[in-house]
Amino acid sequence: MTNFYSFHGTVTAISDFGIGQSRESEGCYQLFTVENDSGLIVNFVVSPSTYFVNHEIVRVGDRVTGYYDGDLPVILIYPPQYHALVMVKDDPAQNVKVDHFDNQLVSSDQMLKLNLSPTTELLSTNGQLFTKYPANRDLIVQYGPSTRSIPAQTVPYRIIVLCSAHL
Repeated sequence: MTNFYSFHGTVTAISDFGIGQSRESEGCYQLFTVENDSGLIVNFVVSPSTYFVNHEIVRVGDRVTGYYDGDLPVILIYPPQYHALVMVKDDPAQNVKVDHFDNQLVSSDQMLKLNLSPTTELLSTNGQLFTKYPANRDLIVQYGPSTRSIPAQTVPYRIIVLCSAHL
């Protein structure tokens, strides 16, 4: 279970990020500088394993939300630098929630409950169909309208299951 934290703002810079002497990794890592409406700045290290919702290309000036593991240690620098697990480019036509969902498909913050339908697309991060029940997993949920209850309830359009890469 990942303890997802997020930061939302405007991308103000994108640059290559070196991770060592290997030429094979050149150009594969980038640093996204994101500034929120209050002027706070965060740097996200974007790696080949960072999942971009809808495989969107992000450019300077785009509004994004970056998700990272809040339990991982970080170096004490300013601006803070986090390894981006998931990046979401703003889209007014949909909502996105990245969180751990329990056996009842309620998010860990108790703010969203998922009601699956036959039209809900269930995928793994490689784009293939996910054939199991998605409970007790880290999920990226794309959805539209929701109820005003707590937790809000929605029928998601798409769920991407963040499967562990460990065999």
